[in-house]
Amino acid sequence: MKKFDAAGKIDKVLLVSVLTLVGIGLLFVYSASMYTAEIYYGNKYFFLFKQLTGAAVGLVVMFAVSRVNTDFLKKFWIAGVIVSAVLLGCVFIPGLGIENYGAKRWIGFGSFSFQPSEIAKFAFVLFCAVYMSKKDMAKFSNSLAVVGVGVLFCGLIIAEPNMSITMCVAMLMVIMLFLGGMKWKNFLFLLAPIVLAVPVLIFAEPYRLQRLLAFLDPWASPKDEGYQLIQSLYALGSGGFFGVGLFNSRQKYRFLPFAESDFIFSVIGEETGLLGCMLVFALFAVVVVRGVRIAANSRDKFRCYLAGGISAVIAVQTLLNFAVVTGSIPPTGLPLPFISYGGTSLVVFMSAVGVLLNLSKDVLKTEGALWIT
Repeated sequence: MKKFDAAGKIDKVLLVSVLTLVGIGLLFVYSASMYTAEIYYGNKYFFLFKQLTGAAVGLVVMFAVSRVNTDFLKKFWIAGVIVSAVLLGCVFIPGLGIENYGAKRWIGFGSFSFQPSEIAKFAFVLFCAVYMSKKDMAKFSNSLAVVGVGVLFCGLIIAEPNMSITMCVAMLMVIMLFLGGMKWKNFLFLLAPIVLAVPVLIFAEPYRLQRLLAFLDPWASPKDEGYQLIQSLYALGSGGFFGVGLFNSRQKYRFLPFAESDFIFSVIGEETGLLGCMLVFALFAVVVVRGVRIAANSRDKFRCYLAGGISAVIAVQTLLNFAVVTGSIPPTGLPLPFISYGGTSLVVFMSAVGVLLNLSKDVLKTEGALWIT
């Protein structure tokens, strides 16, 4: 076997793309929230300042993580699962968990709050990366640990309830098993219960069924379940090709709920048009492709699975958010990575990029992963 020849430098294309997305996020968090912030907090910069804080913390953590020995992360593959499971359970503790819109998804300590499910996604990736690098995933029995942790996280998250993050974790579990080399017959055997569980989860809660019906025909309930999707489509449609101009969105004036968070892409489409949407999509594509490239040229399976898993989280969550705001799937509360308002999401995703940057220093100079040959 030939000697491994590492590049030794971080992926600058990945770094610039992520920082550009964060910058776009700051710009549009301000644009989308300025009116709401002025009304409720008397300061149109309220959400921007909080997002700037998250970006600053995320930047520090990202560069710190990019300099840590990647093998050090292996020590936390079990602890990450345990801590994430405990934190996911803590959202149900009165006085600790914070309830918003009928869902308990946050943990609060005074003025500080965070969303454990954001951490759980990447803890799951780390667990899979370490575990699968040690096991022959072609054997069905070896896949049960990955499925067990995935089902545990999905169960805790759906109980909040948080259907969108549950979907992310479920899709991530499938992707990681696929990356691990699970046999197709075993893959389909495990996929069948997931597919069968979808209608059960939908009909288990009336509001989920109402959202599905509103997705199929939003104009049947234009002032209720279909309202948010209709307003999102209004925003995207009115943007045309070039948009109505920065800060000129009309839908953000309390017509479009969660304009600064889950539906910020609609405001981007309204103000910058199809051109701006294509730019954002292209930047995300670059981030994911660079992540996949890092995975494909990693020195071992652990690094390959870790980079592939992080890239998968970014890709899945981005595509789901795009699908929601364009009416391609039923509405779910899911932030757009690096762009939507939310300190927890921003810091966690930037930290994950720090891991990718770290791994990028240790990839092959030439194409083709050494461990595959």
